[in-house]
Amino acid sequence: MKNISRAEIEKAYQEGVEAVIALIEGFVKEVREIRERVEELENQKSKNSKNSHKPPSVDGFGKQTKSLRQKSEKEIGGQTGHEGQNLKWEETADAVIKHEVTICGVCGEDLREIEGEVVEQRQVHDIPKVKIEVIEHQVEKKVCPHCKLVSISKFPSGVREWVEYGEKVRGLVTYLNQYQLIPSQRTQEIMKDVFDCKISEGTIYNQVQKCYEMLEPVEESIKAKIQESEVVHFDETGMQVNGSGQWLHVSSTKTHTHYQVHQKRGQIAMDEIGILPNFKGKAVHDGFKSYNQYECKHYLCNAHHLRELVFVHEQLKQSWAEQMIKFLCKVNDLVKQSKLDGKSALEPSVITKFELEFQTIIDSGYKSNPEPKIDPDLPKPKGRVKRSKPLNLILRLDAQRKQTLGFMYDFAVPFDNNLAERDIRMTKLKQKISGGFRSESGAYAFARIRGYISTLKKQGLSILGALTNIFRNDPLFV
Repeated sequence: MKNISRAEIEKAYQEGVEAVIALIEGFVKEVREIRERVEELENQKSKNSKNSHKPPSVDGFGKQTKSLRQKSEKEIGGQTGHEGQNLKWEETADAVIKHEVTICGVCGEDLREIEGEVVEQRQVHDIPKVKIEVIEHQVEKKVCPHCKLVSISKFPSGVREWVEYGEKVRGLVTYLNQYQLIPSQRTQEIMKDVFDCKISEGTIYNQVQKCYEMLEPVEESIKAKIQESEVVHFDETGMQVNGSGQWLHVSSTKTHTHYQVHQKRGQIAMDEIGILPNFKGKAVHDGFKSYNQYECKHYLCNAHHLRELVFVHEQLKQSWAEQMIKFLCKVNDLVKQSKLDGKSALEPSVITKFELEFQTIIDSGYKSNPEPKIDPDLPKPKGRVKRSKPLNLILRLDAQRKQTLGFMYDFAVPFDNNLAERDIRMTKLKQKISGGFRSESGAYAFARIRGYISTLKKQGLSILGALTNIFRNDPLFV
């Protein structure tokens, strides 16, 4: 803030009342701007993953956040009817080791010739020694004794080189590197330590690229099935590729997942990915403006709304936000219970009651956050007058109430966009482990393979088995 010297004050005093007023008004304006900036910085410092869109990684160890989850009535631990995972006694063991009595413990008599009786048994479940199996393929030729024609057999389609790795090794290194997110150097160490297999980093990269190429038609099939779905979740997140920031786009259903890395975040990327342009179902997202360019039904993520409302309630002490939190959670609980009871919709009278309650809370929010007033004595600001964050939130909830309460009107619409956020989570873990991708080809391969793996998981299929089948030239279409 600029210091006002005594000389400046005296000069204004000598010039008259208007000069003094102008000096004070300039000082007051500067103080107001500083206060607004301080408040903005304090609000930023108070934000975390529970009351804003920030990721959990920014929370640190010092922030104590409050969960939006309601306490369950269930007791801690395994629930009634849950099948345990304890080891079970096997009726037929792979190997039996008999610990014989050889001498008498009292007199030292030799008892090896005396037949003993088994009085107790114990089983140990362990892993046998694992080693790479080398299979040699041989082709032969034969001469027909009748016509003297020489016939030569052929190698199987998967056996192409003089020495090469089989489909199980290829599937395993892809599984470790792409699914378990183990970097290539550590994948090498695992293969060496467990199987005594000295595989190179370049070979691991080649298998990943081969898998990527083989999955191209499968990816197109996944995109088509997502496009035909009734409800699809959409989201995007930043991704470091070759030292620059790009975007990872995700499209998710309960059974399928598609990822795509793109340099752009908005409509250009969405058009090139090709799912949204022809999608006619129900799109669930976080309200990013580019989604609204597409002619499908749009619904907003209430998990995002709840985090913003928590901030307004806890940091800005506005009661309407707490009322809205309780309202959204109450409606969601009733919808979930109605689904469990076999109902397909809420009663019209209940919906009307909830609509009135929603409007009452919105009106309360407007009273707490009036439109900013323009001081007629100050110069007119350029552009739109800046509104407070709570007021922007109220305006959004008010204008998009149908998209916000879509889960109340249509039971097929989810309360939040958590499905897409969960599908993104493991890709962010990859970035934490490796710091990003060194090449665009590696990023594209990861996106396609992870989309396939996520789809397999959602359908309860074997990931390692499916990846192995790819190297048999027999990818599983899901």
